Formats: sequence, structure tokens, C-alpha cells
Amino acid sequence: MFTGIIEEVGEVSRLETEGGNMHFSIKATMTPELKIDQSVAHNGVCLTVVSIEDNEYTVTAVAETLQKTNLKHLEKDAPVNLERGMKLGDRLDGHIVQGHVDQTATCKKVQEKDGSWEFTFEYDFSLQNITIEKGSITINGVSLTVVNSKKNEFSVAIIPYTYEHTTFKNLTEGATVNLEFDVIGKYVKRLQELK
Repeated sequence: MFTGIIEEVGEVSRLETEGGNMHFSIKATMTPELKIDQSVAHNGVCLTVVSIEDNEYTVTAVAETLQKTNLKHLEKDAPVNLERGMKLGDRLDGHIVQGHVDQTATCKKVQEKDGSWEFTFEYDFSLQNITIEKGSITINGVSLTVVNSKKNEFSVAIIPYTYEHTTFKNLTEGATVNLEFDVIGKYVKRLQELK
């Protein structure tokens, strides 16, 4: 479990393909505090630490993860939003995030708004995921509040701190992002389908 509050922006130092899998080595200041078999969210994707060396650690994404997320677009030196799993008893400053990406979306518009930014995203509604006005959404691992919720589109407002301390400062129109929809909303939707 995660909260969607990014601890650090790491950097991809090496990529290695093995069969359908991709091994990502990440440079991060948090590396000395990690241990093998620990879960870390990478742009919102929960991956397991498989090796650690100095200030770099390695995680592996299987083919299914690569197909369903934007990790397949990462290149050497790319920035990555990082968050370690939450500790039981800590404050939940974001919202409940599982690290299981539901689908990707495309950034349609970036607008500077006199001290903040508004990002608009479009996603494939055929997968039947939904957003609600003032509800929670996770974009590349960042817990955010939805504004302008539509059938296959929504916007989020980004404050300067979030802009500077996540990969939002690198996000441009046309970019692909990972979405994790609110887990409570997913359960409510599923219960309605069972009626």
C-alpha cells in the first residue's frame, strides 16, 4: 500500500531486457534505506527491489506490467516518481494507493494558471474506469484531486511544490501517464454491477 505522496524523483541508470521482462536500475538517495524484496512504487507501479549496489537498486517489470503502463517508454536518465510502501500507523496524507495501474492516459493539455498548473488527461473509457469531481486519482504515482470530470477525460490542479518535486515538471502534451483509479470507487462500481 502507498499514499501517492512522492518521496523522491529517481533517475533510470540502466535498462536490461530479459525475455519479456525489463530490469530497471534506479539511482536514488533512498537506496541505502532499501532492502531486497521491498516494494517501491515507480510512477505508481509497485515493483520489488531485486538487487542493491551503492546508490542504485534494480527492479523488474514483467511483460504484462510493461504492456499496461508507461514504464515501457522509460529511457536511460529518465526521471521516475518514487514512493516506498507506507508504514502501518503513519498518516495517510494522500489516499489509499495500491500500486496497481488500471490503465494509461494521454496528457491533452497543460495550462499555467497564475501560480499553479492544470493538466488535462484523456483515457479509454471502454475499460469502464470512472472519475468523479473532487474524487481521488493517482497519476504516475501522485495522489491528486480530480477537477472537470467527464466521461473519458478529467483535469487536475498542480501546486508549485508538487510540480517541482515530481515528474510533472517534465510532463508535456502527448505524454503517456499511468492511472490508478480510486480503490473505493472501484469496489462501489463492482457492487453495482453485481446487483
